[in-house]
Amino acid sequence: MDIVVANESHFKYAQIISDTITESAKVRGTGIARRTPEYIIKRLQNGNAIIALDGDKFAGFCYIEVWGNKDFVANSGLIVHPDYRNQGLAKQIKKAVFDLSRKKFPDAKIFGITTGLAVMKMNYELGYKPVTFSELTDDPEFWKGCQTCKNFDILTRTDRKMCLCTGMLHDPHAKKSEPEKINKKAFQRLKSIKETLFLKKKDK
Repeated sequence: MDIVVANESHFKYAQIISDTITESAKVRGTGIARRTPEYIIKRLQNGNAIIALDGDKFAGFCYIEVWGNKDFVANSGLIVHPDYRNQGLAKQIKKAVFDLSRKKFPDAKIFGITTGLAVMKMNYELGYKPVTFSELTDDPEFWKGCQTCKNFDILTRTDRKMCLCTGMLHDPHAKKSEPEKINKKAFQRLKSIKETLFLKKKDK
């Protein structure tokens, strides 16, 4: 398996990356914004993406987006093709895109929003902390990218303060602390509370 920084030679994978993201969104039903092939190509051509290939077969992908005059970068669109799931590939891609972010934007805060417990765990292991949305970028273009998610109405009716996704942030300038034991049950409880809260509001 090759996990490399993407470039223009990988344009041919834009369609399958887009399709894989779309299909995953349908299966999960929440928390994944759709991305067009044209959108993917822009990420492939600027050296701000990681792609995993098994020979010439697409296996996984994740990209970097820069916000707030390079004060923030987001690691977004993490996806693994169904043929390569449950093999630890997502974690390898996540680590590779995190390292690329730190190398290219050493002073930027790295963030992401997700509903997935597995991604929360990976982020936590890399040094991310759960935060409120107010601590993330206020760039409207970032939040505009959530429009294709089925939960966008929750984000808008809370004035962009919260959603079913959890915001997580890695601040390179934050004081280092002793690693804490990852509490998967706490993440699950947080997710359940959000789902219960917003679904009740929606039913009213």
